[in-house]
Amino acid sequence: MIEIFTGLAIPDGEVRFSASRAGGPGGQNVNKVATKVTLTFDVAGSPDLSEAQRAHIRERLATRISRDGILHVVSQRHRTQGANRAAALERFVDLLRYALAEESARVPTRPTPVSRERRVADKKLHARIKESRRRPLPEE
Repeated sequence: MIEIFTGLAIPDGEVRFSASRAGGPGGQNVNKVATKVTLTFDVAGSPDLSEAQRAHIRERLATRISRDGILHVVSQRHRTQGANRAAALERFVDLLRYALAEESARVPTRPTPVSRERRVADKKLHARIKESRRRPLPEE
């Protein structure tokens, strides 16, 4: 079981790993060893997620989820497949925690009196600068 947070755990069978060759530096090792790991998770078909949780995940992780409702997490930072597998799993847990975190309500604030005075003073200065650029009106 993959523990996301208290009360939510994803069974290992719902997460699939696939390995492929990674790009980037690494010499001959890169050309012959499949160290890049892609983790896939079916968000749409997971029985452990409620409909509200699915909606939160789809909304917050929209760029990582395919049209089929499958979440993709890729790791190719490390030189070994095992390390990349662990990194992908860790990233998966972090992403789900982020997507399912409760948003705190925004507390409306008011500008302080000093900041209001500063804003008005800046506006007056800007108006004076622009006024000084004008041509003087002809005197009658």
